[in-house]
Amino acid sequence: MPTIRADDGVNLYYEEAGSGTPMVFVHEYAGDHRSWEAQMRFFSRRYRCVTYAARGYTPSEVPSDPAKYSQDRATDDIAAVIKGLGLGKTHVVGLSMGGFATLHMGLRHADICRSLVAAGVGYGASPDKMPQFHKETDAAIARIRSEGMETFGLTYSRGPTRLVFEEKDPRGYKEFQDQLREHSTEGSALTMNGVQRRRPSLFDLKDGFASMEVPTLVIAGDEDDPTLEASIYLKRTIKSSALLVMPKCGHTMNLEDPEAFNRAVLDFVTQVDAGRWTNRIPASLSGGIIAAAEK
Repeated sequence: MPTIRADDGVNLYYEEAGSGTPMVFVHEYAGDHRSWEAQMRFFSRRYRCVTYAARGYTPSEVPSDPAKYSQDRATDDIAAVIKGLGLGKTHVVGLSMGGFATLHMGLRHADICRSLVAAGVGYGASPDKMPQFHKETDAAIARIRSEGMETFGLTYSRGPTRLVFEEKDPRGYKEFQDQLREHSTEGSALTMNGVQRRRPSLFDLKDGFASMEVPTLVIAGDEDDPTLEASIYLKRTIKSSALLVMPKCGHTMNLEDPEAFNRAVLDFVTQVDAGRWTNRIPASLSGGIIAAAEK
């Protein structure tokens, strides 16, 4: 079983396919490495694609020490995979929890990032929503430990931002739900507490985002309401970013609409690799509709 050893000794299981420019996929809290199968099949036709199971998600190691789980640790694990496989500068694609870690790659490991795709990011990120987010995560942790993931997964998979997935693709949704229920109870509880609950607000990282240079694509589903405000904020703050809002789409956009998601990401990385991805024109932030000055 192929693994990469992180610098704190935790083994991370990974899968890879294809050859060429490297691309790493980072899964969400409710997913795992299997969640990226549609992307692995599509992008491996022209890229060297890698996906891995985060710590706490089998077949990766599930450390029992709570100190082994944090936002910085999740970010450093992406870097460990890239460095461990000798990928060099890599396109990093993350969803939700993986999207947060992907954004932090731009802040902490920009030298090994070719581009960043941060999809479905922002839940609980605004300062006024943090108390609600902490209350919900505390309740979730308690239920995970008391019920186990096989039972709690039925509840978590029915979150408001996932209902449109079930509506449009019942078979795909059922597969997602079944895989979620297979997750480690211990790993899920520790990840929810150490990575999810304790992560810093995106709005507190404004200075770092404002100085980021890595080409960035932010993707939101228009029915993933908790992420919309944060996605607009990221677009306005990261000068190298663009924002795509996918219509009639919830949180799990790579599973809900894989063709549209794949095409959008392909268009983005193609522009980056061609050297045609540019920073936002500062004057476009003026908010006006009439030119401020004639040329």
